[in-house]
Amino acid sequence: MLGTRTAWSAVGDGEFFCPGCGGDRNYQRLAGRRRFILLGVPVLPRGETGPVVECAACRRHFGTDVLDHPTTTRFSAMLRDAVHTVALAVLAAGGTCSRTALEAAATEVRAAGFGDCTEDQLNALVEALAADTGRVYGEPCGAGLAIELHEALDPLAPHLAAPGRESILLQGARIALADGPYTPAERDVLSTVGAALTICGDDVSRLLAAARTPS
Repeated sequence: MLGTRTAWSAVGDGEFFCPGCGGDRNYQRLAGRRRFILLGVPVLPRGETGPVVECAACRRHFGTDVLDHPTTTRFSAMLRDAVHTVALAVLAAGGTCSRTALEAAATEVRAAGFGDCTEDQLNALVEALAADTGRVYGEPCGAGLAIELHEALDPLAPHLAAPGRESILLQGARIALADGPYTPAERDVLSTVGAALTICGDDVSRLLAAARTPS
């Protein structure tokens, strides 16, 4: 006979990853107004509630923090771009862009989602970046390169479990090792990668050492 009822109104929409459905879905962002009801009739306002996110498929409501999680499509793009950025950074640090390093980098980048990536494309990109920034091959990770790595990796790191973050670092390590032992500049870049992925320094050292060990 006596209770409360919430009237919802849409204040926005978009696409999100629905934790209820487990996939990318459309959503509506809803704001609500609560009222006391008596015998089914609204009688007194009781303030606002929400906003909430309503999935268009399952109709479940979630807190707006669910929108912080990237969609599957967006996550795939973030991961692909991260691997590409790490590969270019390691190649630039290597000092020579040797054919074996380029081949290793192209393999990792293609596996990440750039299916048509070639060694020549990567070499041209590294040369263009060096010309644009005035960066010298083989120098330690400068501020500009560190910023690029953090821009690519910082948004991704919170959405990856530890094995996923370690996998990106190990991909960079395999590129660095393709033409010989790590150079100081390569280690510097890989340490920056590890920091951006929130991998502690001891674990970075452990993983770089493990990458040197043949499986």
